[in-house]
Amino acid sequence: MSLIEAPTRSSRRWLALTVLALAQFLVVLDASIVNIALPSLGADLGLDTAGLGWVITAYILTFGGLLLLGGRLADRYGHRRLFLVGTLGFVVASAVAGLSVSGEMLLAARALQGLSAALLAPASLALVTTLFVTTADRAKALGIWGAVAGIGSAAGVLLGGVLTGAFGWQSVFFVNLPIGLVVLVAIPFLVTRDPRQERTRLDLAGAATITLGLAALVGTLSSAEQNGFVDVTTLALAAAAVALLAAFVAIEKRTASPLVDFAIFRSKSVTAGNLAILLAGAAMVGLFFALSVYLQAVLGYDALAAGLSQLPLAGALVIVAGIIPPVVTRFGARRVLVVALLVFAAGLLWLAQAPSDAGFVAHLLGPTLIIGAGIGGAFIAATQLAVDDVSDADSGLAGGLVNTSQQIGGALGLAILSTVAAARTDALQSAGASAADAMTSGLSWMFVGAAIAAVAASIVAAVVRERR
Repeated sequence: MSLIEAPTRSSRRWLALTVLALAQFLVVLDASIVNIALPSLGADLGLDTAGLGWVITAYILTFGGLLLLGGRLADRYGHRRLFLVGTLGFVVASAVAGLSVSGEMLLAARALQGLSAALLAPASLALVTTLFVTTADRAKALGIWGAVAGIGSAAGVLLGGVLTGAFGWQSVFFVNLPIGLVVLVAIPFLVTRDPRQERTRLDLAGAATITLGLAALVGTLSSAEQNGFVDVTTLALAAAAVALLAAFVAIEKRTASPLVDFAIFRSKSVTAGNLAILLAGAAMVGLFFALSVYLQAVLGYDALAAGLSQLPLAGALVIVAGIIPPVVTRFGARRVLVVALLVFAAGLLWLAQAPSDAGFVAHLLGPTLIIGAGIGGAFIAATQLAVDDVSDADSGLAGGLVNTSQQIGGALGLAILSTVAAARTDALQSAGASAADAMTSGLSWMFVGAAIAAVAASIVAAVVRERR
């Protein structure tokens, strides 16, 4: 399918974009909305602390591990087709999760949610990039798509607290059903059927090794967060990840129809965009984790107040996402990305100065507004940079790479930064500091670490010369 043919796939492509963004909102939201519901969920289903950890991990492992396979399957069997299959699976899995009567049933549903999201997410981004082919239109489209995804990250805590408090933990899963059904009904009317694809032999060996390798890598980072980097389980998973990923590279170099054509990384913009997304993803996940702990454990906010306190951040993100596309068109994704990442880092460093008795207006409002503006510009510009040089035939793979980079970056950032924060907190408590002051200092180090990741991402973007 050529770039000239792509716009004919929808006569109402902006409405189609809205629906695609809704689906992406569900995928991002589901990674965080469950957190607030964990205590009541565990009490009802008899899950201990380890079991509750697996409620999150089961989703992350299958989602992160299957993203590249999902992207290539979308290129092979059709972007619309895989998007609808993934959305249907996500709706069904959400219903099963809400109806769960045992921990085992819920964990199976969470794994199915992750698998479905791995099909849905790269196909969604591929459809966006093929529906909008000019620089200006694509920048606007990615602005909307990125803003909705960003809102999903910020809204998880807020919606999780409201829904759990008002309707019970089941509601955090049932909320996906009406939105998912709207997407399933609307997309067939808004986007034409996939054109016939040339069917090549599916690289099953590559699919198996990359899926298991990425799952082992995500598992390594999750285990490191919970048990430390020198734990036996962490080291075993790390060894498995290295071996499987090395086997994947060897297989891809020898197969005639590789799952991942490494030629895609000859594009400096694709490589730099994904590296920037990985580092910025580490910073963003570290931020939201540390901010949630700081607001509730240090400042004493309840779940609803903690969620509402993030509305300014979400509002700044939405406003910037609305105005940034023409800026990207005029100055280029690389320049905008560098500036946005530095703004993000500045907000994080400002937030790191907040004391243990911080007032919202005096200490939190300013930095969260700056952070929201930085995130809104950074992820939109980074996504455009990562997909601009990609052909339609590889757009699903590019979508899978973008989402994989963000997931791996988030897991990496959380594992490293939470370990640093815990070590700092323990050291200060051992030295006689109060619990509140020790925890505040540890979380401050986490914010600084996130800022360092954002600055590193800006350096990566600064050295790239993108195609104009």
